[in-house]
Amino acid sequence: MTKGDVKLLGSWASPYVLRAKFALKLKSVDYEFLEENPGGVKSELLLNSNPVHKRVPVLLHCGKPISESLLIVQYIDEVWTDCPSILSSDPYDRAIDQFWAAYVDEKVYPSMRATLTAEGEEARAEVLTKFKEGLVLLESAFVKCSKGKRFFGGDQIGYVDIALGAFNGWFKVIEKAFNVKLFDEATTPNLLLWVDTFLAHPAINDIMPTTEKLLAFATSIAFPFPAIKAAAAARIS
Repeated sequence: MTKGDVKLLGSWASPYVLRAKFALKLKSVDYEFLEENPGGVKSELLLNSNPVHKRVPVLLHCGKPISESLLIVQYIDEVWTDCPSILSSDPYDRAIDQFWAAYVDEKVYPSMRATLTAEGEEARAEVLTKFKEGLVLLESAFVKCSKGKRFFGGDQIGYVDIALGAFNGWFKVIEKAFNVKLFDEATTPNLLLWVDTFLAHPAINDIMPTTEKLLAFATSIAFPFPAIKAAAAARIS
């Protein structure tokens, strides 16, 4: 399903790029993926398409660029309307979705990054405690947003599912590299089930990189976090 030429500039391991990929898949949009080299020289197309932030993802629709992953997801939802909506049509529910999606970027990602960069077991344990406290808040949000169904969006993958779910691959990398559990039956039972349900969805499982592939990437020269490089290398050696 295409309304004009669609291209996506991105890097395969980026959770922000995955958000756009998930939305395009859910909307059955045909597109061309243009891989940017992580940590390498940025293409002229990227620099010209996103001159402010100079980063992926960028969606090009009929030559017009849209930047920032959550804005891209919203744009895709509003342009391709033949498939089920990603955002709620109810103004209140839509505002709640946007609040929790912003929470993922403002709270969850910084906690994940801090976990990746923490040096030493004591520092990492402290960061992980705060990380898990943030996930407990998302557990409560899931209960309210899902209304007893499989996803934040109810029966279908919604905006918050995409916002948070794009990080599931890296959550599993953290769990495997550092031998920890981010989700458990005691504190986040619904999210524990949601992670597997989300990853098994046909719009997701062909796109999400495997834990092994992400672990291998985490040991590469392009990956900027030495702490997880060492841990990941130990796990795959």
